[in-house]
This record gives sequence, C-alpha cells and structure tokens, in this order.
Amino acid sequence: MAEPAKTRRPAVDKATATRDNLRKSLLSWYDVHGRDLPWRVRGASADPYRVWLSEVMLQQTTVAAVIPYFARLLELWPNVEALAAAPREAVLEAWAGLGYYSRARNLHAAAQKLASDGFPRTEAGWRALPGVGPYTAAAIAAIAFDEPANVVDGNVERVMARLHAVEEALPVAKPRLSALAAALATPHRPGDWAQALMDLGATICTPKLPKCGLCPWAGACAGLATGAPETYPRRAEKAARPRRYGAAFRIERAGALWLVRRPDKGLLGGMAGLPSTEWRDAPWPSAEVLAHAPARADWAHVGAVRHVFTHFSLTLDVYAADAEPTGEGWWADEAALPTVFKKAARLAV
Repeated sequence: MAEPAKTRRPAVDKATATRDNLRKSLLSWYDVHGRDLPWRVRGASADPYRVWLSEVMLQQTTVAAVIPYFARLLELWPNVEALAAAPREAVLEAWAGLGYYSRARNLHAAAQKLASDGFPRTEAGWRALPGVGPYTAAAIAAIAFDEPANVVDGNVERVMARLHAVEEALPVAKPRLSALAAALATPHRPGDWAQALMDLGATICTPKLPKCGLCPWAGACAGLATGAPETYPRRAEKAARPRRYGAAFRIERAGALWLVRRPDKGLLGGMAGLPSTEWRDAPWPSAEVLAHAPARADWAHVGAVRHVFTHFSLTLDVYAADAEPTGEGWWADEAALPTVFKKAARLAV
C-alpha cells in the first residue's frame, strides 16, 4: 500500500519571516509593557473623539505635557458636539500654555465639521479635516478604526533608523524610513502595532541613552550591532535659529492685566496677549517702541524675556505703566496667556 503524499507547507520567504518575527516580539512586549494613557483603551474599541483629541494635542508635544490639558478639555467638552458648540475663545483659553496655537483653532474648526458630518473611518477622510496631517490621520485611522495605516512619527523614524542602521541623514532619509516602517505594517492589530512602535521609541529606543538591554528587537538591531545606536538617525547640520525682537506692554489694575486679542493670522493667532509691537529681525529703538504703546504714559522698561519658538528665538522687551488703555481689550488674569506673554507678565511684577 502506497504511503500518503506529505502535505507541503508553502515556503515563507526570508523577508516575510523576519517581518513576522519582529511583529510578534514587539506586540508581545507591548501587551506587557505598553503605556497606560488616558486616551488609550485596551481590549475594546477606542473612542474616536478621544483618539483624535489626543493625537492633535500630541503633535510636537510630550505626553507628560498633554495629559493635564487632555483631562481639562474632556471635562469642559466631553464629546465632539460640546466642543463644536463652545466659543472659539474658550477653546483657545483652555489651550493656553500648550503651544502651537494653530492646533487649537484647527481643533475647533474640525469639531464643527465632525459634529455635522460624523467621524471619518479612513485615513483619507481624516486628511480632509483642518489640522490633520499624514501622521495624525494614519494614527487615528489605525487606533480608532483598525485601518492598517503606516503610522510614522519621530519615534518611529528613530526606531527604523537604528533597526536598519540607515546612514542617510534626516530629513533626506524620511521617505526611506517611512518605507521601512510600511514593510512591517499588516492588517493584524493595526492600532496596537502603531502604539507599540510609538511606545518602543518613547520608552526604550530613546534619543539619548537608549535602553537596548530591554528592547525586544535588540537581537535584530543593526544600529546596536555597530556599537553606537544612539548616533542614529544621522542628522544634517542645523542652520542657526534666526532671532527676532519685539516689545510688550503691561498695564495692571486690581490684580488684572489689560489683554488684547491677537490677529487670527500669524504666530499665536487668535490668542490673548499683552499689547505688543510686531516681531521683527532687528531690535526696536526705544522711541519707536513707545509709539506702539496702548496708552500715553510714563512707561518704564522693566527687563526682557527670551522665548524659543520652533523656527526662531524671540527677545521681548517689557514695559510697564500705570495707564488708562485705549482700543479694544479686556481685563483678566494671566491664565489665558500663552507662555511667552506669561513670562512678560511675571517679569513686570
């Protein structure tokens, strides 16, 4: 009697086997060591409102900085309908101190569209909303709707650069790093996969002093094999950050400050601020500065503050006076002010 033919398993190519091993080891690590975050839900469908809100707040901002603001915004506006109905000025005030204030304006505009049209389920649908770029759209689609999107932020770029010892420097290397990350993405647990990669970069594969001894990918990491994983990703030499100059005017009455609304267009657009000059590339002569003061008074120069924005550093001379302000404005405390104006307000105390 003839022996039955043996069933052959389909051959698995080396690249697929490597991918599957990397995915298995990282997801197993994430199941044990993934961060517990206020917007993260395990073992259940994620709330798209909380995911969207957190991802917008996390743009260029650390988790530690976002957590108290996230809790505050949820307390004020627990759903997208409440956020859409809120006055824009209230949203800007709740955002004060978190930075990158165009995010708050875009958040409010997007909330109105979401309240009217509902939440998109695809990456492309999220891209159509104000303030939602490629990374944010991919993250929301993966985490909230299980779309197998390629979610690539700075953490993921760093992990890919080290895993593959990519010698090209940023930003030129970005397309290659994105392609390397895309090669690991599959329809299996896309939300968990995106968050696992982020967590690996945020907690283990950190910019300085990476914890390689705790990394689930240590055995496969080409960067670690070089003996200097912290030197990846390679970076092009940065140009010097430009400097700009301006002046702010502080008027106080019964513990309140005279505040004005900044123009919608431009940095800190729509935010509350102290009256100020425009910010320009050269220091202001004192005679020109006082021509922009909000009142005629005996203005005293009380010092200067320096604040670093993404693309330039600002030196802001601060003037104070006991004066009767003119023009549109209101009296309030410093709580609604962005950080640079809080510095100026406190300097004049």
